[in-house]
Amino acid sequence: MNPSKNVKVVAKGEREIVMTRSFQANRELVFDCFTKPELLKRWLFGPDGWILSVCEVDLRIGGKYRYVWKLEETGTEMGAGGVYKKIDKPELLVCTEKFDETWYPGEALLTNEFVPEGNRTNLIVTVLYESKEARDAVLKSPMEGGVEQSYNRLANLLDTISIS
Repeated sequence: MNPSKNVKVVAKGEREIVMTRSFQANRELVFDCFTKPELLKRWLFGPDGWILSVCEVDLRIGGKYRYVWKLEETGTEMGAGGVYKKIDKPELLVCTEKFDETWYPGEALLTNEFVPEGNRTNLIVTVLYESKEARDAVLKSPMEGGVEQSYNRLANLLDTISIS
């Protein structure tokens, strides 16, 4: 990992990736940015040039979410979705994740923890993959750069919401 980056990405055990990032905002607001479509569409789109063209959230245990990212220049789309397994607002959000075009095998389980620390929120995202091979494929992908760009956008969004 590049030390100048704001997000820390580490492999854990055989099948996990843990990503951490601190945000200058209370955890209720950070949680909302992970669960409200009108906020998700403002930050969750990875590298520049992409948009989150579809953002559907049924925030309840057993409810589904659906995201479709679109590269505006070419029209290329990438979709993913999953099911909410545990919701403990504003502390915890657990859901599955499966991409339409499988770029890693199987389904992943995402555990998002929102940990308060003074006037900041530490986000800890643990992704559990079905296999070591799936986890290693993700680590070799440009995922970390996309996450960094999205989380930087989220930090900027939180700044504008916090002062509004």
